[in-house]
Amino acid sequence: MAYYPQLVIDALKTVIHPEKKQDIVALNMVEDDIRINGNRVSFSLLFDRPNDPMVSTIKKMATQAIKTYLGEECEIEGNIFVKIRKKEEPQAEPVLPGVKHVIAVASGKGGVGKSTVTANLAVALAKKGYKVGLLDADIFGPSVPIMFDTVEERPVLSEESTEAKQLIEPIEKYGIKMLSIGYFVDPDSAVVWRGSMACNALKQLITETAWGELDYLLIDMPPGTSDIHISIVQIVSLTGAIIVSTPQKVALADAIKGINMFQNDKINVPILGIIENMAYFTPAELPNNKYYIFGQDGAKELAERLAVPFLGQVPLVQSIRENGDTGTPAALDVDSPTGKAFAELADKLAKGL
Repeated sequence: MAYYPQLVIDALKTVIHPEKKQDIVALNMVEDDIRINGNRVSFSLLFDRPNDPMVSTIKKMATQAIKTYLGEECEIEGNIFVKIRKKEEPQAEPVLPGVKHVIAVASGKGGVGKSTVTANLAVALAKKGYKVGLLDADIFGPSVPIMFDTVEERPVLSEESTEAKQLIEPIEKYGIKMLSIGYFVDPDSAVVWRGSMACNALKQLITETAWGELDYLLIDMPPGTSDIHISIVQIVSLTGAIIVSTPQKVALADAIKGINMFQNDKINVPILGIIENMAYFTPAELPNNKYYIFGQDGAKELAERLAVPFLGQVPLVQSIRENGDTGTPAALDVDSPTGKAFAELADKLAKGL
């Protein structure tokens, strides 16, 4: 008698699972690996766990069904194999489903103007019509409330909150949705927390905020390399990182460490580019003059050496500091030299992405 797979399937349809009261074909317990070689027939049975008490019983029932429907000459003994069904892992919901790009703005050391660059870059992107968010992740030295003159603001619960999950409504100014630990603590008090407490607070700021639909969420990272940086990578999928440095050697040495951290195999975040801040000093009364106080083109040359994009230079001008102190970022004035510099940075970033 000639055997073919459908005969085997029809025979196995008569095998009723003693507990589930359905045939094993309907229960998808027969693997699609039926093999026929002369009188020899083999196939696999799928079970949810290796210690299933029905394994032996169902194998015997399947053997008897094959012998009954295909004939006693069918060689089936020892040719029914048991496989354990793979469990499908549930797909984790994205942390920020409405955010297209999450970008970390970092520096190897403090004092290079990272927060100033982040604030003005956010403004420049918003000026170009993008939907922008800004998260101040510098838990121990938050500066966003001062730079946007929102120190007195206090976030409230969002209308999107539910009984299961309460969401914070971010502070909005200049078309930018922003949040900082600075809105929740006394501005004159130091934040004295252990690393784990800071990381938990940061996780809440990221995941329990009604960010909504955003083209860009810029994260103003704390200076250096720390467990907070690692935590952010674990909490949210970063599109990439921007490194801010001044041209001087001591800053460049630390910038290299910051780049190496993001390029580490365990973190593996793309470097979207380097920004050279305080590239040169231009006095207001001599707008065409450039004085290279901290060295010339150091970050630009570093970008070329490390083969990462160079996004541009930001001059050292008094108005940037003044605007930062008054809460009116310099990039708001799109016609000023500073405003144009940040507009160019925003264009290069958007084009690169």
